[in-house]
Amino acid sequence: MLHQELKELAEPEWKEITEHPFWAGVRDGTLPARALTHLVEQCAGHVLPAYARALARTAAATRWDRHVVLLAQAAAGTVRARDRLLAAHNGLDAALGVPRADPKAPAGAITHAHTAFLHAATATTVAAGMGALLPLAWFRQRVGDDLRLRRVPGSRHGAWADAFRPGPEYARSVAELEGAYDELGELMAAPGRTELVEYFTLGLRYTASLTKAAWAEAGPRAVG
Repeated sequence: MLHQELKELAEPEWKEITEHPFWAGVRDGTLPARALTHLVEQCAGHVLPAYARALARTAAATRWDRHVVLLAQAAAGTVRARDRLLAAHNGLDAALGVPRADPKAPAGAITHAHTAFLHAATATTVAAGMGALLPLAWFRQRVGDDLRLRRVPGSRHGAWADAFRPGPEYARSVAELEGAYDELGELMAAPGRTELVEYFTLGLRYTASLTKAAWAEAGPRAVG
């Protein structure tokens, strides 16, 4: 199955992401709080809106009706998830020391490159678009599951980790999306499949850059 092949390809990247000092600091509560706000600002203000539009663009381009429905629903769900993430982050008690996120905060250089990649890939071919989209669909699920399993009890970032983790309906949506990739694996000719894997690999690198940028730009220098 194509989605399983992509999961195996991505496994080293997920390990690197979840072992990164940023997420280790979320788990044990040592991460400066400003770094959390930086990540939410970049995701809610820029990455998720771009991702929703990229999903919609690919939905419009695909020839398979079932995929149109799945991608369009994912686009709408992404907009709602952006709003929930921002509200949950800004709703944390001030006593936790987490600064409010500004949804109009400017995009960092890496964020700008990431959103440009999403727009370019989904304007190229359906194969390129589908390859570029899957890493972000998996990112929050994989990181959220890791936080649930390995978070230090009583960590000061525990409430934030709960807010960041998606609900059970997200896992169902991702599973349906994985089914669409398996169908594509059977329907696509070899060149399209190769293109999808190529853009998936690039998308993984950009997705990993979310964590690295939040750490480099806000983590070590932040006060919190």
